[in-house]
Amino acid sequence: QVQLVESGGGLVQPGGSLRLSCAASGSIAGIFDMAWHRQAPGKQRDFVARITDEGSTNVADSVKGRFTISRDNAKNAVYLQMNSLKPEDTAVYYCNADIRRVGHAGIYPWWGQGTQVTVSS
Repeated sequence: QVQLVESGGGLVQPGGSLRLSCAASGSIAGIFDMAWHRQAPGKQRDFVARITDEGSTNVADSVKGRFTISRDNAKNAVYLQMNSLKPEDTAVYYCNADIRRVGHAGIYPWWGQGTQVTVSS
């Protein structure tokens, strides 16, 4: 089995910063793309940022220039540095990773349970 656990969410004032972390654990043979998505109340889950196993990144236009995604392959972890936060960034943030499990040939997406980010004064 595989688990993804996010941390680092919380309440922050507009203009502030937060750093989200997500660590994968379990019977992992390889981790490929890792990503962050978010879902605001009453809205669909939206893509935020993605990083490949080679370090190539892309981010949504709505957060470009403010959010940075990075990863530590040795720790099976992905991070999201969020700066200049706005009230519209308020959402539950979900970590996602494409993982090959030990003893399995296929690569499948796994999701974390989410961490709440609230931007409010």
